[in-house]
Amino acid sequence: MNLSAGQVVRKWPFGAIITLLAFTLIAPAEARRHAYFGWGDLFRTARSTPRRPHRTVHAAHPAHPAHVANVPNVPLPRPRPVEAPGPNTTTEASKEQPPPQPSACRQALTEEIAIAPSIPAIHGPGDCGGEDLVRLEAIMLPDKRRVRVSPAATLRCPMASEIANWVRTDLEPLAQRLGSALAELRNFESYDCRGFNGVKGAPLSEHGHANALDVHAFRLADGREIAPTDRTQPREVREDMLHSACTRFTTVLGPDSDWHHEDHIHIDLRERHNHYRICQWDVLDPLPKIAPLVPAARPSDAPPRVVADRDEDKAETAGKQKSEDEVKKPASAAHSWRQGKVKIIKGRAKPPTSTPWHGAGNR
Repeated sequence: MNLSAGQVVRKWPFGAIITLLAFTLIAPAEARRHAYFGWGDLFRTARSTPRRPHRTVHAAHPAHPAHVANVPNVPLPRPRPVEAPGPNTTTEASKEQPPPQPSACRQALTEEIAIAPSIPAIHGPGDCGGEDLVRLEAIMLPDKRRVRVSPAATLRCPMASEIANWVRTDLEPLAQRLGSALAELRNFESYDCRGFNGVKGAPLSEHGHANALDVHAFRLADGREIAPTDRTQPREVREDMLHSACTRFTTVLGPDSDWHHEDHIHIDLRERHNHYRICQWDVLDPLPKIAPLVPAARPSDAPPRVVADRDEDKAETAGKQKSEDEVKKPASAAHSWRQGKVKIIKGRAKPPTSTPWHGAGNR
């Protein structure tokens, strides 16, 4: 519907016309460049000329070459090479990568020395764990006999190697001196993520690094058990264990080190400044078979005891002396009066009457 100026004035108020004129003047330059902008665009009448659609930039597509002429020169990414691997695919080169080479310790710890298969590294929680780990299951003696490790210990390879050398070189000759051979190494604990002595909040123990072992006892082939902390074992045997352990390991804790190590020996290879070592293990003497209940009789030729007088003895002696003085002292009138035998009346003694008088308290 085309309207003249008069019809517009009659149809719309004056304020609406001012608004339309202002919109026409301040419209963006892009809108004014349209060739078909007019009253029909504002009122969207059915008889007005349809607006020309805005140009849309389409990406070039090989199937529609006609669109290429209308597309501006926009740089596009280069196509992905055919030989490039996908985001989640693994190349053949990565599949063929060889596993990491074993350490020098792992190469030296052969089955002729110990049965210690490698296990994956442990990482966490926290600072716990370690690399180059093995599970020490048995130690092979030079004569091919096997010393079982019960239970199997999770250790770093250097620690496992040192334990194997300790058993093969130092402890096996010691067992032969006792007329037997080693058959089993019994331990309490190897790897355990915990603090010193299991105390919560304490610094991390070497057990948390798989670098320590708690040795409880050694079982011989004839069934005997040799415990390093057993007082009934020969002192020479326990002292030899002490000297050999403190020579090989950087930390050795046993009886009298603290009350946590009274029934086992703690050994580890902790590295300290200036190669400092700790060896705290007292070889204790055996206890007497029968504890004395009473002291022994005093020898007849012993000199007499000189005992100082105590305060209680002095008080008791003074009391006895006072009693003796009272017995020797003759009975006075006052004393007889207390016994009800004599009455004191105005300073003179009067014999009691038939009814005894017991003093002022009965008045």
